[in-house]
Amino acid sequence: MMLIPTHHFRDIERKPEYLQPEKCVPPPHPSPVGTMWFIRDGCGIACAIVTWFLVLYAEFVVLFVMLIPSRDYVYSIINGIVFNLLAFLALASHCRAMLTDPGAVPKGNATKEFIESLQLKPGQVVYKCPKCCSIKPDRAHHCSVCKRCIRKMDHHCPWVNNCVGENNQKYFVLFTMYIALISLHALIMVGFHFLHCFEEDWTNLLQAYGLTREGTAEARLSLHEKKQPLKVSSTECSSFSPPTTVILLILLCFEGLLFLIFTSVMFGTQVHSICTDETGIERLKRKHQPRERRGSWKSVKETFGGDFSLNWFNPFSGPCDPEPLSDRAWVRQAASLSDTDNTETTEEQSEERKDEDSVEVIDE
Repeated sequence: MMLIPTHHFRDIERKPEYLQPEKCVPPPHPSPVGTMWFIRDGCGIACAIVTWFLVLYAEFVVLFVMLIPSRDYVYSIINGIVFNLLAFLALASHCRAMLTDPGAVPKGNATKEFIESLQLKPGQVVYKCPKCCSIKPDRAHHCSVCKRCIRKMDHHCPWVNNCVGENNQKYFVLFTMYIALISLHALIMVGFHFLHCFEEDWTNLLQAYGLTREGTAEARLSLHEKKQPLKVSSTECSSFSPPTTVILLILLCFEGLLFLIFTSVMFGTQVHSICTDETGIERLKRKHQPRERRGSWKSVKETFGGDFSLNWFNPFSGPCDPEPLSDRAWVRQAASLSDTDNTETTEEQSEERKDEDSVEVIDE
């Protein structure tokens, strides 16, 4: 047995018995169609709840601080419809990204019987994941949070409490896009509110407390004659007092700016990964494996579900159905042994290939 010095080591054995079938439980029966996928991870669940809370906070500030008290009803109605539509699409995309199977490989199929059924030819290899006892097809990676191997895994995102993989990458892209749009929309509305209402709100507040030259005498006369505590009426621009309004808007600005930058960067990296047909993990590891790369437009159409249409932006419309895994999908040529996580020396690669007429089972 030979050990290759990578960051996680690979054990290469020349016999299928290396699979240790007694340690691999046979795969369970396939789940019924439509079964909900949900990862029970405390950190991910907390991040998902925070995501919803921040979107609902923005909804509250936009509606009850800026739009409903506004005197311009056309402005309020148009912006209210646009913002609520984008927020609904963002939350729907979040749910689909979180509750959709990202492309999990059947668990526990690394059994001796399954390997023998593949009828490996000389020079062919299969990759076994020792963590979930699965035979890994090409471009699949193990997620330590989901505890499964995921096809075309890009990364695990705690904000959606799920991996971003072959089946839910579209929903994640839509989620980042809609969050960026509502963040930009909220920032624009906050800017308009400060320009048109900030001075008026504070002037009315100062007049109510008699802190202006014109309002000082009137306020004192009112207090002396009526013997009543001074009441500050709400202004026409906001249902809240100016200090409360400013605090709420500053928090919204901070949230909107932060998420606009974050989601815009994520949206750009995801679109780049789709167009180049290279996942984030593959890009970080710089894997140069002899596989056929799809054209950028073909990859985009497969991810978003066919030719360009409004369904591309619809979180309730799924991507193109992935082809079922055939026996060829589990098997790779021995040349792919050079596809390692770190660059290996030529001597190590030559040692791997010195017995090409053998069937290899690789623990990856």
